[in-house]
Amino acid sequence: QVQLAESGGGSAQSGGSLRLSCAASGYTNSASWMGWFRQAPGKEREGVAAVNSVGSTSYAPSVVGRFTISQDNAKRTLYLQMNSLKPDDTAMYYCAAARQKIEWGRLLSGPRPQDFGYWGQGTQVTVSS
Repeated sequence: QVQLAESGGGSAQSGGSLRLSCAASGYTNSASWMGWFRQAPGKEREGVAAVNSVGSTSYAPSVVGRFTISQDNAKRTLYLQMNSLKPDDTAMYYCAAARQKIEWGRLLSGPRPQDFGYWGQGTQVTVSS
């Protein structure tokens, strides 16, 4: 059974930084993608960033240059380093893993929630101005 557990959320000032972690267990699909998503109150869940087993990455335009996704395969842990945070980054952040391969064309503007089938419980990020 796949389990994803996020940690590292919290509060930050505008311009500050936070680092999210996601510990994965039971996930053996080495050919596919893992990613970060977020959902603010009253808004749809949106993709933030994703990475595959060979290190290719995909980012939403709104976080390019500010967020960095990475993974430690030995520790089976996914990370999201968030710098230059803005109040608009306030949301619940979710870690997710894809059930199958994703065509690169679907990742040009960041990952899409419908392509990911395994989800963590989320961790809250709040950025104040």
